[in-house]
Amino acid sequence: MNRITKIITSFLLLGISISNYAQLPDITLPDIYGQQVQVGTLPKQGHPVILSFFATWCKPCMRELSAISQEYADWQETTGVEVVIVSVDEGQNLMKVKPLIEGNNWPFKTLLDTGGLLKQAMHVQNIPHVYVLNKEGQIVYNHVGYIDGDEENLIKCLR
Repeated sequence: MNRITKIITSFLLLGISISNYAQLPDITLPDIYGQQVQVGTLPKQGHPVILSFFATWCKPCMRELSAISQEYADWQETTGVEVVIVSVDEGQNLMKVKPLIEGNNWPFKTLLDTGGLLKQAMHVQNIPHVYVLNKEGQIVYNHVGYIDGDEENLIKCLR
C-alpha cells in the first residue's frame, strides 16, 4: 500500500473511530505491578494521553514503543502527555510483558488486557493501535499499524 493510500485510509478510520468513541470506556485493568487502574479516568488528570495497544510478539509494536520512548521525555516536558500502553498478550506471552518493559526501560504505565475487555470495547482488531486523547479525555486521533516516523503524528495532535 503506498503512502497516500495509507494516509487516506487512516483519515477514514480516524473519522469512524472518533464518531464511535468520544472517550475511553469505564473499564478497570491491572497494571504490570498488580495495581488496578480505571481506564476511563486516565485523561481526567488534566493531561493528554497516548494509549497504545501492543503485544510482546508484535515487531511493529516494539518499533513504535521504542520510537515513542525516545521522544517521551521531550513530549512530557512540552505537553504533559502520559503514555499508557495496553498489552493484549495472553497465556505464556503474558509472562514476557513485565520483563520486556523493564528490560527496555520504558517509562510507560503498562496495563494488562488479558481478557480483551478494553480491546473489544475500543474495537481494536489489529495492533499496534494507538489513540491520542486530549486534556478533556476526547479521542482526537487514532492509528493502526506502524511505519517509522508515524510517532511524529502523535505529537502533532498534542500541540
